[in-house]
Amino acid sequence: MEPFSHAWSALTTTPAAFAAVGGVIWGILGGALPGISPSIAMALLLPFTYTMDPIPAIVLLAATYVGAEYGGSIPAILIRTPGTNAAAATAIDGYEMQKQGRGGEALGISLVSGVIGGMIGLFFLVLLTKPLATVALAFTPPAYFALGVLGLSVIASLSSGSLIKGLMAGIIGLMIATVGTDPISGVNRFTYGAPNLLGGIPFILVMVGVFAVSELLVQSGKKEYRRSSDSRQMRIRLPSWMTLKRLRKPQAIGSGIGLFEGCMPGAGGSIAAFMAYNEARRWSKNPEEFGKGSPEAIAAPESANNTVAGTALVPMLSFGIPGSNSTAILLGGLLIHGLQPGPMLFEQHPDFIYGLFGGLFVANLSLFFVGLLILSPAIWLVNRPKPYLMAAIYALIFSGIYSIDNTLFDLYIVLIAGAVGYVMRLLGFPFLPLVLGLVLGYLIESNYRRSLLLTGGEHRVFIEDPISLGLLIVAALFVIGSTLRDLRDARRKRAAAMELQEPEA
Repeated sequence: MEPFSHAWSALTTTPAAFAAVGGVIWGILGGALPGISPSIAMALLLPFTYTMDPIPAIVLLAATYVGAEYGGSIPAILIRTPGTNAAAATAIDGYEMQKQGRGGEALGISLVSGVIGGMIGLFFLVLLTKPLATVALAFTPPAYFALGVLGLSVIASLSSGSLIKGLMAGIIGLMIATVGTDPISGVNRFTYGAPNLLGGIPFILVMVGVFAVSELLVQSGKKEYRRSSDSRQMRIRLPSWMTLKRLRKPQAIGSGIGLFEGCMPGAGGSIAAFMAYNEARRWSKNPEEFGKGSPEAIAAPESANNTVAGTALVPMLSFGIPGSNSTAILLGGLLIHGLQPGPMLFEQHPDFIYGLFGGLFVANLSLFFVGLLILSPAIWLVNRPKPYLMAAIYALIFSGIYSIDNTLFDLYIVLIAGAVGYVMRLLGFPFLPLVLGLVLGYLIESNYRRSLLLTGGEHRVFIEDPISLGLLIVAALFVIGSTLRDLRDARRKRAAAMELQEPEA
């Protein structure tokens, strides 16, 4: 009964319940704006959580993640413009239903399936996190170093684009993490006489810059969003019992895939959503309806991406390895409040862990009621002129960052990070390896140095430790597998190019 008492205490003695509802509202509105992904919506809130207590602060960020996964389906269904990457699968049949005058029904199916998927994801989060965290008790400094290397290699190899770009982004993150004071000797490094850099470059500034500012720079060069003026009077229609009975199978398929993909670092909600869409079509009694406005084609991906919102926290809380951009932001929030994920978090701060679980329960429950009420404000927001929206978000970013330390230096760092993120977007570099390298930089460097101090500089310790050896082998397998995949893709592209040239010749 102790976990329930911790959760109840957090919900009744702290603003965690209000933070959960507020996060869901903000997440839905942020997800409804095309280009504002869950991670960006969370990054915008991150500076404002700096002065909050840990439980409501992290609940606010996690609830934003939950709300944004549903919010992305609103423009996907109404104007065929996914608000989030994961909602792209929903747009296929959701917009077809909208054209048939069934947009309200599609929104209702999306909402119900999202709530069901979110509750299933929360159940497995509670079930799996603590047992996996206890495994980390056997970790030594060499094992923690190898775990950090594994996390970087997995994210770099599974990120979109080439392996080289993923590894380069991860190394850039590690380089940024070395700015400041040496964790072992205390010597200042790469500060160039700037006292603001003695404590290092806060990852909150880099996250806000590369995620939010770079996206705003990209959106500023794009055309105006498609308007949805014909949908302003839209009302959500909840599915009937017969429809719910029909949707049980695609919802189960989506939740099952979301469970697996969420626990796998680097997979994320978009992959889970498209896999769920394909598998639901494979097992459907009416596969011919897919692509023409099938309710099952909405239920499966929406269940999947909302399940991922819960299960993606499993590797982050258990080992401190975020598997997606959103969980990287959440990890940043934990570290800001001095909370290190892993087994000791469960031992030293059980009130926080079970308070977070309770907050997520409130968030998923309130998603249903908030989702019924917030459609009209979300449509109104999407219909605002794009320059006004971009200016408001810029103001939100700068006011939030400045409120942390009341210094212009932080704003300069955010702008520089935003410019770097913009260039990375143009060149096709993934963000997650960079952020993960920055967040895990201290873990990797300190445990590497500590291991060498314990053994007098002998690198054999990383091979002699069985856990370290196993993790390094797995990391090498991921890198080798990704390299072979990239080489195979390059050969296919060359072969396709040659086939196109032969007819011309």
